[in-house]
Amino acid sequence: MESTLLRFTAIGSVDDGKSTLIGRLLHDQSAVYDDQLDSIRRVSREGLDLALITDGLRAEREQGITIDVAYRYFSTPRRRFIIADTPGHEQYTRNMVTGSSTADVAVVLIDARLGVLPQTLRHTYLSWLLGIRRICVAVNKMDAVGFNQSIFESIRAALLQKTSGLPALELAFLPVSALQGDNVVHRGASMPWFDGPTLLEYLETVQPPPAHHSGLRLPVQAVLRGANSDRFYAGQLSGGSVQPGDQVLLLPSGKFQRVASVRLRDEALSSAATPMSISVSLDGHVDLSRGDMIVDPLHPPASTRHLKAILFWMSSDPLSSSKAYLLKHTTQTVCAEITSVDAALDVATLRFEPSSALGLNDIARVTLETQRPIYCDPYTANRATGSFILVDPVSNGTIAAGIIESAEQPAGPSTLSRPGDHAGGVLWLTGLSSSGKSTLAVVIHQRLKDLGYRVEMLDGDIVRKHLSKGLGFSKEDRDENIRRIGFVAELLARNGVVAIVSAISPYRAIRGEVRARIANFIEIYVNAPLAICEQRDVKGLYRRARTGELKGMTGIDDPYEPPVEPEVECRTDLNAVEACVGQVLRYAVDRLDGRSA
Repeated sequence: MESTLLRFTAIGSVDDGKSTLIGRLLHDQSAVYDDQLDSIRRVSREGLDLALITDGLRAEREQGITIDVAYRYFSTPRRRFIIADTPGHEQYTRNMVTGSSTADVAVVLIDARLGVLPQTLRHTYLSWLLGIRRICVAVNKMDAVGFNQSIFESIRAALLQKTSGLPALELAFLPVSALQGDNVVHRGASMPWFDGPTLLEYLETVQPPPAHHSGLRLPVQAVLRGANSDRFYAGQLSGGSVQPGDQVLLLPSGKFQRVASVRLRDEALSSAATPMSISVSLDGHVDLSRGDMIVDPLHPPASTRHLKAILFWMSSDPLSSSKAYLLKHTTQTVCAEITSVDAALDVATLRFEPSSALGLNDIARVTLETQRPIYCDPYTANRATGSFILVDPVSNGTIAAGIIESAEQPAGPSTLSRPGDHAGGVLWLTGLSSSGKSTLAVVIHQRLKDLGYRVEMLDGDIVRKHLSKGLGFSKEDRDENIRRIGFVAELLARNGVVAIVSAISPYRAIRGEVRARIANFIEIYVNAPLAICEQRDVKGLYRRARTGELKGMTGIDDPYEPPVEPEVECRTDLNAVEACVGQVLRYAVDRLDGRSA
């Protein structure tokens, strides 16, 4: 089985020892060639300067700093790695952004003698903005402070306090000495008070958050001609997967087509997934060119000329409000103007404060307007289609990198006007058999209709007789049943309908899969203890299960996995139907009318 690949970046303030740490990581695993070690020994001032393993530029060696981003590859029996060694100087923050933009995990170095510095906070916050949620804080140079535990703990407390407002950020703290090797690859004997992992052990075991799935995104990079004058549309998959027979939506035309074939060079593929570079042919004759996009028709990107974004300003020239820039996004280039600077980041507080100017290395929330629509997703949903760069059309230099915070106006069929003034959504009632799901669903359905909502109900028992006829009750069949219900519910929601689903849906993972595909998903946990459900036993299923007549009964010999954080929890053993319905409606109506997230 092929080992997984982890991309990580080493960041922090200048002279915190990033290059030495990476050099130590490579050296102690024998991941450096002998001739390279001999070369480094010859130029090292004393001993073996491990920082020179990654400091490749002449200017870096002369100044003893990292300027450009240095990439290195190594592997262990447990995992493969790509390291980005990024510069610590504030003037090279743009290089740090480049190195971190593709990373899964960040290793932030802190000099134990100096503690948490402004550049430490800047790099930590930038990593978080760039979507990195797992950060290892390596408190380096512990040898210079006598391996003092209290110094390590005070640095840990300070950074935790400074970053407490960053949602979903997970920090792991390790005391290390890159110079002597303690806690990098080998544990060493200098810090017996620390019982956590070494840096290598952390990197081998850390699990980055699962990638978000925005649906198929294939920006067209080139149009190729086949042997029989067939057209193939080439590009790198920026989201999702594709296989022959898939229905796709073409942007900007809005036409539907089916994929005829998928190729990798001249080899036909049965399927392809992100981030493969492929070419596809389509069933019909269409007009597609560079900059167009082939996407999932059920989950299209936004088509918009107005963007809310966070900019990382990389130019020594300040922002000119009247200047037009080139915005490069996937394979598309459009003219764009920054219409307003809404707020700039204060590195000391990690808060955005009102501002109207932008200078080198500033980070700001801005509003942009493009000359023609681009097809994009929020950066949190898709890194590739949620990011862009701004280019000065005169100098052709990159002046800023941006990540999209919000993108409105979904492209394709979903832009069609919908009757009414409420959003579609899915109310998903889950719980044990006889917990009261169907009873609540019927009343909620009628109440929402009375309020003027377009509502449809999908009852698990009825779906089993039609859409899922032929499916059994194995885990695989139950998951497939929920996928089918979720697919129909999603179609209804996309067309402005509120779909009320009443289904046991016992497994947490498949409910999560459905949630990930539906923007306005409201999970309602209909909670009643098993003993109460057995007393009710509306359909006699528990009695049959207890006598052995019925196998695979949820709650008896098959597990029910309750929601961890449902939007609404209804205790039907403690509250009457009306109270539970009111509880659901209070939340759902605000959500459907856009008054709550």
